Amino acid sequence: MEFLDIVDENGDPTGEIIDRENAHTKGIRHRTAHLWLLRKCGGKVQILLQKRAENKSSYPACYDISSAGHIPAGVDYVPSALRELKEELGVDALAEELTSCGKRTIISDDVFFGKEFHDRQVSKVFVMWRDIDEKDFILQKEEVDSVRWVDFEYCIEAVKTNSFKHCIALEELMMIQKYLQSGGDGQ
Repeated sequence: MEFLDIVDENGDPTGEIIDRENAHTKGIRHRTAHLWLLRKCGGKVQILLQKRAENKSSYPACYDISSAGHIPAGVDYVPSALRELKEELGVDALAEELTSCGKRTIISDDVFFGKEFHDRQVSKVFVMWRDIDEKDFILQKEEVDSVRWVDFEYCIEAVKTNSFKHCIALEELMMIQKYLQSGGDGQ
C-alpha cells in the first residue's frame, strides 16, 4: 500500500498520512511531481508526451506528462520526480538538471471504471532538457504504453482544441511557455 503525506494548500505536509486509494476516494490533498522533457529539433522546441497504459485506473490510453507521480510520505518533490523518471522512462538524471516552473493546484472529480475519483493535488512542475530518441526510452509497460516527441507549439494548440486524447492541463503548458519565453533554453 502506498502512503502519501496529507498537505495544506501550499503543499506542505501536515504531519498526517493517508493511503493513495483513500486519498482519491475521499478527495484528500496530497503532492505530485510533474516532469516534462524538452529538446530542440529542427530549430523548434519539442516536448515529450507519454501515452498512459490501457490498464491505468485513471485516464487510460491518454497522452500525458512526460513523467509524473505521487510523492510517497516523507519524500520531497525533486527526489520523487527523479525516481518517476527512472521508473517510467528509464532515464537517470541529477537534481541540478531539473528546473522548477512552479506549483499548481489540481481539483477534479471523475468516475473511472465505475468508481468515484476525487483528485486534490499540489503539483510541482519541472522541465528538463534531454534529447533522447523515442526508441531509446526504457518504458515501464504497466504505466506507459509509448512516448512521442511533438513540437511544443503544436502541443499547446492540440490541447486547446482537444484534437487528441489527453489528460494534459493547458495551465502546465503555459507555465512551460513562460519558462521558455524568459530565456530557458537548456543551454
